[in-house]
Amino acid sequence: MASYNSRQFLLRLSRQIHKCQRRLYTNNNAVPHVAIIGSGPAGFYTAQQLLKGHSSIKVDIYEKLPVPFGLVRFGVAPDHPEVKNVINTFTQTAENERCSFMGNITIGKDITVADLQKAYTAVVLSYGADADRTLGIPGEDLPNVISARALVGWYNGLPHDKNLNVDLSCKTAVILGHGNVALDVARILLTPISILAKTDISQHSLDVLSKSNIKKVYVVGRRGPLQVAFTIKELREMIHLPECKTIIHKDDVAHLQPLIEKLPRPRRRLTDLLYKTGCTPSEKDLKLWASAKRQWELQFLKSPTKIVPTDDKKIKSVSFTKNTLQGDDIVNQKAISTEHTEEIECGLVLRSIGYKSVPIDNTIPFDAKRGIIPNENGRVTGVSGLYCSGWVGLGPVGVILSTMTDGFNTGKLILKDIESGLIRHVPKSGKEKILPVLNEKGVKVVNFMDWKQIDKTETQKGETVGKPREKITSIEEMIHATKT
Repeated sequence: MASYNSRQFLLRLSRQIHKCQRRLYTNNNAVPHVAIIGSGPAGFYTAQQLLKGHSSIKVDIYEKLPVPFGLVRFGVAPDHPEVKNVINTFTQTAENERCSFMGNITIGKDITVADLQKAYTAVVLSYGADADRTLGIPGEDLPNVISARALVGWYNGLPHDKNLNVDLSCKTAVILGHGNVALDVARILLTPISILAKTDISQHSLDVLSKSNIKKVYVVGRRGPLQVAFTIKELREMIHLPECKTIIHKDDVAHLQPLIEKLPRPRRRLTDLLYKTGCTPSEKDLKLWASAKRQWELQFLKSPTKIVPTDDKKIKSVSFTKNTLQGDDIVNQKAISTEHTEEIECGLVLRSIGYKSVPIDNTIPFDAKRGIIPNENGRVTGVSGLYCSGWVGLGPVGVILSTMTDGFNTGKLILKDIESGLIRHVPKSGKEKILPVLNEKGVKVVNFMDWKQIDKTETQKGETVGKPREKITSIEEMIHATKT
């Protein structure tokens, strides 16, 4: 009986402590402050969930660049304006009186994660995946061997990619990879300049693309048509691209017909389109292709082994080993090299085999092999009050919708940890503790009103040339625009 009473006492005590902790956080003098590093989709969706789920929480979003929205601004293709509509939702979040955008701040240089941890109840790492995965083959360092990520940054006006040296004087390009980014860059290389000129593509890239000699683009993957990572929307756009012919060899897809109905729906629809395009193209497509000035070709079951140079150290060709597939799960089969080889002559090689994150502060746990911050459902492993959302924790997978889900889940997790007392309660002052440090260092902090001025300047410049906006590609000019 004594033992039972003791347990009852401890249970009541635990409940009283929990109630006290909850009262602490609902007290106006104990408002939780959360710092989010990164203003892309992962950061904004996490902020949105935090603000929605707690009536007094304050959220500060830190961004390295003076402009917000990350991958939506610098990763979404310029001819996909509808995808960028999510910026309207992010703007509503940033305009919440309990949310602050703080741009032009480099974490790890201007301020450290440790500094933020002292000033905030919780810190969320949402800075994405900015580095490239490499091939590790001879010739990869030749001029005009370029990462697709860098090319995307180049035509989207990312400041540190604006001076990328892209030579489009050759007639043939090879893109290595079968993801959406691979098809994005192929489409930009092959889209008529009259169409691109009406988008928000950066002017410096438009000038180069207008003089392009590219007439053929190979999109090459190491596995087969059942393992491609691009989506049906991206493939359909390529098939219907004006003035461009699609080549999908019948021998590569004819065997798919009896398998199609057995596949999960998204994969089934994609595979059906691959099959029909290669085996039974429509009259409409045949008519479009008959007058095409350019073409693109899907190639399967090839892994690059070497980028062959010319005598003057330019690109001559790409050497491939042909692969075969092994494994019982037909959608997840592995590519196995054979002794057969092939070469494709070209003058431009774009590497599109994935991104990875990098550590921004040496105090953050980091898995260099996987290129992510080790975490358990968003809680950074071994560090109380430190969280992550988006690609920096998941790896570079999925689209904006999957990033939204992860951002929401991380936000809910933080709120749960605050409510339960898992995050130890110590009153924090948030940005009020950080701003004096940045001011002392002479860092110009760009707020959301400043961004609106940059936005206004860009849209006004765009109107003069018939574009939705003309992006400012210099950080100095962005800062200057905040003062006009």
